[in-house]
Amino acid sequence: MTALPQERRVLTAIPGPKSRELQTRRTAVVAQGVGSVLPVFTARAGGGIIEDVDGNRLIDFGSGIAVTSVGASAEAVVRRASAQLADFTHTCFMVTPYEGYVAVAEALAELTPGDHAKKSALFNSGAEAVENAVKIARAYTKRQAVVVFDHGYHGRTNLTMALTAKNMPYKHGFGPFAPEVYRVPVAYGYRWPTGPENAGPEAAAQAIDQISKQVGAENVAAIIIEPLLGEGGFIEPAKGFLPAISEFARDNGIVFVADEIQSGFCRTGQWFACEDEGIVPDLITTAKGIAGGLPLAAVTGRAEIMDAAHSGGLGGTYGGNPVACAGALGAIETMRSSTSTRRRRRSRPS
Repeated sequence: MTALPQERRVLTAIPGPKSRELQTRRTAVVAQGVGSVLPVFTARAGGGIIEDVDGNRLIDFGSGIAVTSVGASAEAVVRRASAQLADFTHTCFMVTPYEGYVAVAEALAELTPGDHAKKSALFNSGAEAVENAVKIARAYTKRQAVVVFDHGYHGRTNLTMALTAKNMPYKHGFGPFAPEVYRVPVAYGYRWPTGPENAGPEAAAQAIDQISKQVGAENVAAIIIEPLLGEGGFIEPAKGFLPAISEFARDNGIVFVADEIQSGFCRTGQWFACEDEGIVPDLITTAKGIAGGLPLAAVTGRAEIMDAAHSGGLGGTYGGNPVACAGALGAIETMRSSTSTRRRRRSRPS
């Protein structure tokens, strides 16, 4: 339980005087390109409530952009991360490893879809995870092209801006972008010309035709898609679309990547959104909700694909930081407990 009362309380104008003062200080020293939706400065947060510097308590609908899925300052996250802070804050896993990184990889192997042998590599952000998924797919297939979809969002680095469909605010004025990225239609049911009932098979056929004719399936290293699109509109691809694209990838030796950075870790009622239609991706990228607010990301996938990159080809100074790994184990502990409770409630006789 959090010590912060789970109730809305408004004491001042929004933003209040202390937040306005901090906003003045921010304007003087923080780059204008770093925007904020609401100029309210947080003092503390717990569960689903943020308390600002003026004492107002606001319902946290933003959840740190899909991050604090287990609530802000969740007990297990704080407990495990605090214990790790007391032991050591950093060594770099590539220099001298530690158990937390291995434990997170073990949990990901268990929780992600599919019963095949899996391995993981840990990073700092979702964009890093997507970039490394592309690196791994290219190393495995010895191909170059990457296929993405209309309305998709995959990050703000140069390669992930190229993968992202939305110009403003993510891409405008920041090009040129990485080459060998190809975009095809997604099954957007509500806007499909012949109706949502036809969107899945028709969009899949159109996408596959474009890939085959304009790129060549034999040139495609990876197909990357969010099973639930989150930035170009919250779009659930029409039924049948994801299975058809996944099958096309499998038949043509293409690595199918599920970008579950926003949709993963119980945000859709299941551990991962791709489980809704029984999709088992070759690689799955995770971040955001994985660590209860601490910066961590992962690529998890088939062991033979993950092992395609040469030793030293994957990593980063802070990737899989021990404190973030501890937070992830706390978030997963909380989610396991919640899902077990829901299963017990559903199994009770009425």
